[in-house]
Amino acid sequence: MMHNTTGGHDAIAAKLEQRLSEAWQSLWDHFVDPSESFWDDGGDWTSLGSHDRGPAATLPYANEQQLRDVRSQCRMLAAENEFAINGHENRISYLVGAGHSYRATTKKGSDARPELAVHAQAVLDDFLADNQWQRRQQEIVRRWDRDGEVFLRYFVTPAGETRVRFVEPGQVSTPQQRVADPAASFGVQTEPDDVETPLAYYVDGQAVDAREIQHRKANVDANVKRGLPLFYPVRKNLRRAEKLLRNMSVVAEIQSAIALVRKHRGATRASVQQFATSQADASVTSPMTGQTQNYRRFGPGTILDSHGGIEYDFPAAGLDAANYVVILQAELRAIASRLVMPEFMLTSDASNANYASTMVSEGPAMRMFSRLQAALVNDDVQVMWRVLENAVAAGRLPGEALTALEIQCSPPTLEVRDPLQEVEAFRIEYECGILSPQTWSQRRGLDYDQEQENRQQCAARNADGGKGGAQAKV
Repeated sequence: MMHNTTGGHDAIAAKLEQRLSEAWQSLWDHFVDPSESFWDDGGDWTSLGSHDRGPAATLPYANEQQLRDVRSQCRMLAAENEFAINGHENRISYLVGAGHSYRATTKKGSDARPELAVHAQAVLDDFLADNQWQRRQQEIVRRWDRDGEVFLRYFVTPAGETRVRFVEPGQVSTPQQRVADPAASFGVQTEPDDVETPLAYYVDGQAVDAREIQHRKANVDANVKRGLPLFYPVRKNLRRAEKLLRNMSVVAEIQSAIALVRKHRGATRASVQQFATSQADASVTSPMTGQTQNYRRFGPGTILDSHGGIEYDFPAAGLDAANYVVILQAELRAIASRLVMPEFMLTSDASNANYASTMVSEGPAMRMFSRLQAALVNDDVQVMWRVLENAVAAGRLPGEALTALEIQCSPPTLEVRDPLQEVEAFRIEYECGILSPQTWSQRRGLDYDQEQENRQQCAARNADGGKGGAQAKV
């Protein structure tokens, strides 16, 4: 008897606790935080005043831990979010494409021997092959966008050959003993009064001379030591777009999976179960739960007959995903606006876009890609000069190579052009003395010297009646 009384008290206490919890949750739901207006989607507003001066005022991070958090969020998007992945890959395709071509030539007005440019070109070609530069270029753009910065470290062999390797942004950090030095913040040691002049980078706690590292920053001012990932401003748009697409698919899947709903007016549960059993073509009982599932097959053109107490409702008939697609497109347009790219470059949906009208010389996307290519070319040329400097220091090239030569870099063409018209324009420029054969070959993605050797070999085989080619083939 005592046991039953105790059990009754426990049940009453449980009900009271549940009601109290529900009341508390209701009170919390209606609570209005006076400071809520100062929060925008999880981030507090920055108050104006004496603290809005300097580079930190434009950055979402104030220390290395916050920078790691920012980078981690954007790395997760680059690994999992389909729209972010598409944006990264498209930028790589347009900025790098099949790879840039590099050519060492003599400077205008220089009296250097032609062999000097040939030897320098051989050094550059060895570097491009040894470092798989075309693939490395793709990774440079991916890291540049994903992390907001790229660290390339130079290594030189005793023979003067240059190797480049990536340094992870997380490896560059201020050691504990230098935390109090403002000139050594964010793992970059600079001049005390000139933040734009790096002296060393702290890699895994060790100071590495700045000449051994090339640091490419993105989306920040020159007086900011570290970069900002490309998708940070629209990271929440990317997450919302992904969740919206997922929810749309789940709802559509559930609605389309239910063929019809029968409504029995005034029927009891037992009668409904009896009716379902009588109408079933097959019944399967689960060994785990013991419940029986009835199945009925509706063939094509099935006609349903029922008495007045039964109604049929088809949920899929009211499914309209178009309403959600409009919202998804609005989110994707916001993301595309950040990239200064047409929406179809982000979604791969070209149904409402014209590529030819997008990639014209005056289009916003074209101007943006041209600007980014120019920055990429400038950084790449600096790497090539470092390759020649190391070769000169090792005696592979004479010292005059650094003063008598220049390095030309040709990125892939962005504009939509008619190949025949383009070649005709090159021919006219060549005949008028404006364009050289070497530059013409470079624009076509060809190696001029190699093509000349191929032409000579072809002429020799033709003069030999094809015997030389046949012997070579054997």
